[in-house]
Amino acid sequence: MYDVNSKHAEDFINHEEILATLAYADENKNNLPLIESLIEKAAKRKGLSHREASVLLACEDPDLNEKIFRLAEQIKKDFYGNRIVLFAPLYLSNYCINGCTYCPYHLKNKHIPRKKLSQEDIKREVIALQDMGHKRLALEAGEDPVHNTMDYYLDSINTIYNIKHKNGAIRRVNINIAATTVDNYRLLKEAGIGTYILFQETYHKESYLELHPTGPKHDYDYHTEAMDRAMEGGVDDVGIGVLFGLDKFRYEFAGLLMHAEHLEAAFGVGPHTISVPRLRNADDIDADAFTNGIDDDTFAKIVACIRIAVPYTGMIISTRESQQVRERVLHLGVSQISGGSRTSVGGYCEPEPEDEKSEQFDVIDNRTLDEVVQWLMKMDYLPSFCTACYREGRTGDRFMSLCKSGQIQNCCHPNALMTLEEYLMDYASPETKRIGDMLIDREVLNVPNEKARAVVLENLKLIRENNRRDFRF
Repeated sequence: MYDVNSKHAEDFINHEEILATLAYADENKNNLPLIESLIEKAAKRKGLSHREASVLLACEDPDLNEKIFRLAEQIKKDFYGNRIVLFAPLYLSNYCINGCTYCPYHLKNKHIPRKKLSQEDIKREVIALQDMGHKRLALEAGEDPVHNTMDYYLDSINTIYNIKHKNGAIRRVNINIAATTVDNYRLLKEAGIGTYILFQETYHKESYLELHPTGPKHDYDYHTEAMDRAMEGGVDDVGIGVLFGLDKFRYEFAGLLMHAEHLEAAFGVGPHTISVPRLRNADDIDADAFTNGIDDDTFAKIVACIRIAVPYTGMIISTRESQQVRERVLHLGVSQISGGSRTSVGGYCEPEPEDEKSEQFDVIDNRTLDEVVQWLMKMDYLPSFCTACYREGRTGDRFMSLCKSGQIQNCCHPNALMTLEEYLMDYASPETKRIGDMLIDREVLNVPNEKARAVVLENLKLIRENNRRDFRF
């Protein structure tokens, strides 16, 4: 039975409820008065249920679809302004004992080189990332209880936070590792992680079991209930997502929103982020062999409908998407992107030799961080390297209450300006700096509070003239 408050996976991601939702959406996909009313409801910025949002996703009317896209863009602006947060993944290890059929790290792959970064390797990689300008990392690793232990993760987090090179510093470490215990989540929280990220891959249980035939990840319930254990362990910023292309996208969409609803109902805090990766080719993985791939138009509508349904959540898109696709979905809801990324174990300090490639998936957007920053600014986006909320304790329900009320922009906009100025001073190319200086001069006028604006202007001067760093509201 469907129960949004239950701690059991098959209750809060209930198969019969999803099937009923999809049937309801099919029955009403051309019910124009209902769809109009749902768009009007969504315009109140309070979100939609998984069933309501599924009707919008199924809508076939071109005019109403255009309204959906326009509303998604406006909601994105209302909650996040023109800020885009930047981050980079850092793969620590590709040792893995799972049998996932869509990932080249699966145990049976004897072709891919197996690698694990030592703490000295991590230092070199992090310095390279700092020299690019990054302040926020997402740690990634396969599941292997021998090579990838909790002690290894904790040591790695400690190493990263203690590396200071020139003006560089990693100020927020998010982590994407296998489902674990409440006690281990508590250790990660104590180590100072920002967001715990775990993708469901697919919410369709039968497909999940087929796609994960062996290894601890085969346990659907344990994996699906991971965010509950993370919350119980004190990690109040969690990031969810599915890998679009593994099962039918409308099923995944409903399951994803049901997961968000469950976290909100059970813990009072929905997901801090939602990611929308699509299946890509990799070492021994042919994405075309999977039959549930989605085209760019469908992908864009999924992003728009998620933004409407869960207006407060951050949305992430990685370099597995092209520049053109990323540009399109930035307008529709995405608020965080990676830049200058490597999906190999290491590879930032020195490129991997051709015969030692260890990428988890093919990167499509291969631009440098500087090129991505400049591209964003040319579209009048404000690139942000801000990590202030995490370090000021504005996480979980404290962050969400500020975000839902729109108050968060009073912090985030000034912090974005100051962290962008740091980037321009320390890492930007001359052309990027020129464009950025003009953007900051314009955007500082949009800080609504006069006293706050005066503080920002003074801090910008100290960054430029006194080599001061790390101001935050």
